[in-house]
Amino acid sequence: MQREWPVRSDRRRFLQGLAGLGAALALRPVHAGCEPRRTRPIPGSDAAIPVIGMGTWLTFGIDPGNESALAQRTAVLRTLLEAGGGMVDSSPMYGTSEQVIGRCLQRIGHHRGLFGATKVWTTTARQGYVQMEHSKALWGLPRLDLMQVHNLLDWKTHLPNLFAMKARGEIRYVGVTTSHGRRHEELIGIMQRAPLDFVQFTYNVLDREAEQTLLPLARDRGMAVIVNRPFRRGALFEHIGNAPLPGWAAEIECDNWAQVLLKYIISHPAVTCAIPATRRVDHLRQNLGAACGVLPDAAMRRRIARHVADL
Repeated sequence: MQREWPVRSDRRRFLQGLAGLGAALALRPVHAGCEPRRTRPIPGSDAAIPVIGMGTWLTFGIDPGNESALAQRTAVLRTLLEAGGGMVDSSPMYGTSEQVIGRCLQRIGHHRGLFGATKVWTTTARQGYVQMEHSKALWGLPRLDLMQVHNLLDWKTHLPNLFAMKARGEIRYVGVTTSHGRRHEELIGIMQRAPLDFVQFTYNVLDREAEQTLLPLARDRGMAVIVNRPFRRGALFEHIGNAPLPGWAAEIECDNWAQVLLKYIISHPAVTCAIPATRRVDHLRQNLGAACGVLPDAAMRRRIARHVADL
């Protein structure tokens, strides 16, 4: 029997607006301190999120009783919020990550600008509901913004329930995720049938398979795209090694390799947000700098890809 999905009547309005997005971003004021930072709209809503968010896999999965480590993560999250907030992505799979996020938010005392995104990572509807309620309690929030089916686990069960939760106002957006470049064919099938708000998958300057189908499909379907593993969990920096920053990096206002790698990602018109993970405030500030200044055009994107591949 063919599954009936809720209708997204607002997609045409979003797609019409997308055509002018590049020009609007190019005209956005940028100055010392980079305020405001670049944002992109969420399809089907009047909301937008910064193009640089933050993942929490490994980096926030610490012992919550380790005072030094907890203070360090609190400083990272506070810095993100003070910079205008953005996507913070987690999952029950990430050990203590959600608990640590909640502890940090409690210490900060507010969550202005936060876009809380987590995942359901279990089987059966009942276990899914229990897990999602537990996640909300760990974050300490009355409502999470985005709930995603983690790595498509039991998605046929969870997606109808997530759409029902969205209709009741229990979550704002519905999404699915993959990682490591896996299960793209299955993801494509889901994207073609279901009116998802968000999709999340791996994309970076060396892992570019998403450019062939996933990114164009997300654009055509009016789905926001979250990019995970933008640095290949640090392996891209190992690949680059001690290579100096090329002179052309100044043309796109990059002070470091992290910004070059992130600007390659967010300059794709179908990408909404990249979520590099970090445990350090200085690295977070470098990442956030990618949301400022000039973005690479098509010619510069090709130049970046060739240069990194040849290192």
